[in-house]
Amino acid sequence: MSEERLRRVRDRVRPFPDFPEPGVLFRDISPLLKDPVAFRTLIDLLEDHLRASFPKIDFIVGECLDSRGFLIGPPLAQRLGIGFVPVRKKGKLPGPTESVSYSLEYGKAELEIQSDAVEPGQKVVVVDDLLATGGTMSAACELLKRLKAEIVECLVVIELKPLKGSEKLNSIPFYSLLQYD
Repeated sequence: MSEERLRRVRDRVRPFPDFPEPGVLFRDISPLLKDPVAFRTLIDLLEDHLRASFPKIDFIVGECLDSRGFLIGPPLAQRLGIGFVPVRKKGKLPGPTESVSYSLEYGKAELEIQSDAVEPGQKVVVVDDLLATGGTMSAACELLKRLKAEIVECLVVIELKPLKGSEKLNSIPFYSLLQYD
């Protein structure tokens, strides 16, 4: 991975101190999404990583909650020539669903996935923009395990290392493009 390409992405992540509450340093990817060259570079880097690491993936699974995994997952899936499966806030998906309750930094929430979203044994990569405490990503993985999918990796653009979110993923392989202390 070229340092120049990685720097192009990193330079488009904007810090916002004291958001959403005092003491929190928010990492905003909005400038990255606005810059077509930087966004294409982001998708290139993620595609390169997945192609090098996993010869066969059936689906990209993206969290369509308060995160922006749904903005990264579909173009990445399109590049890889595979489908995209959304994981959403409870009550947002039609038909039979599996749901799981989990803890957030500021309370509780529920996620769900359509019961027929993946077949047992299909290989999936869970994608999100950011890993903080790991609660949402861990919940998405729990849903996929219930459907008997094989989670080959959890992939994020940004990892906030001090919050140790990757520890909640247990033995699931994890990759972050950018890390912040």
